[in-house]
Amino acid sequence: MSEYTNAIEIKGVTKKYDGFTLDNISFDVPRGSIMGFIGQNGAGKTTTIRSILNIIPINSGEIRLLGMDHIQHEQAIKERLAVVFDELPFHDIFNAKEMGRIFKGLYEKWDDTVYQDYLDRFQLPQKKKIGQFSKGMKMKLQIACALSHDAELLVMDEATTGLDPVIRSEILDIFLEYLQNESHSILMSSHITSDLEKIADSVTFIDRGKILVTGYKDEVLDNHGVIKCTKADYRNIDPADLISARLTDFGAEAMVADRAAAARKYSGLLIEPTTLEEIMVYYVHRTAKEWSS
Repeated sequence: MSEYTNAIEIKGVTKKYDGFTLDNISFDVPRGSIMGFIGQNGAGKTTTIRSILNIIPINSGEIRLLGMDHIQHEQAIKERLAVVFDELPFHDIFNAKEMGRIFKGLYEKWDDTVYQDYLDRFQLPQKKKIGQFSKGMKMKLQIACALSHDAELLVMDEATTGLDPVIRSEILDIFLEYLQNESHSILMSSHITSDLEKIADSVTFIDRGKILVTGYKDEVLDNHGVIKCTKADYRNIDPADLISARLTDFGAEAMVADRAAAARKYSGLLIEPTTLEEIMVYYVHRTAKEWSS
């Protein structure tokens, strides 16, 4: 098995569409870890994933997967890669048993025993048409197919969207089990930040085609904070220290990217810990700087 430090390396990738540009983005997914890829719908998550998979050609930049160039070694990469989309890409007329036969013809390392174990664990019927499956069943079938050919890298595009909390929790547990093998890595695109707070090692936040934050999740959360204060105190804060501020009838809540520095500079003010969801919301409003809830 080839040695590599990062499961995914994206350097200076640009993809231009009419009205949208994936703008010179760079980030790495360390081997053996799970990265949460967060942003609003339309922020560029799916365009990035399609670029990674070479479904769409990039205009410039470099993408390496499992230590290999994503175009030059595309066939070798896809043998060791698994993908789970938000919508099931399988035809409704097939059943789970037939999908197993199809995938067996696609992957050298396909393991029928592993696949059957997942079908049993997920309580998925073998012969029922996929068109009669619920959304949760369809997602479980995708995951069963994705994890039954010894893939080293799992890429997911909004895989838990629209699923109830019980099924989401079950699926997150499966991903954590998958990561017990230290050569396995996951890139998980989602706007459900609570899922990523539970399981991600690192996070990358994209908005309007630009990477705004990337790093280890705990460091990102530790660095950011929300100052809660009166409007009078808020007016004394240097706007350069703020990402954006939410103004209410009762006062102001302003996010800082360097909580320790803000605590020293504004020692009389309360600075509270934050969440990935709050970080996303405050960065989305960064251009306006001030907004009302």
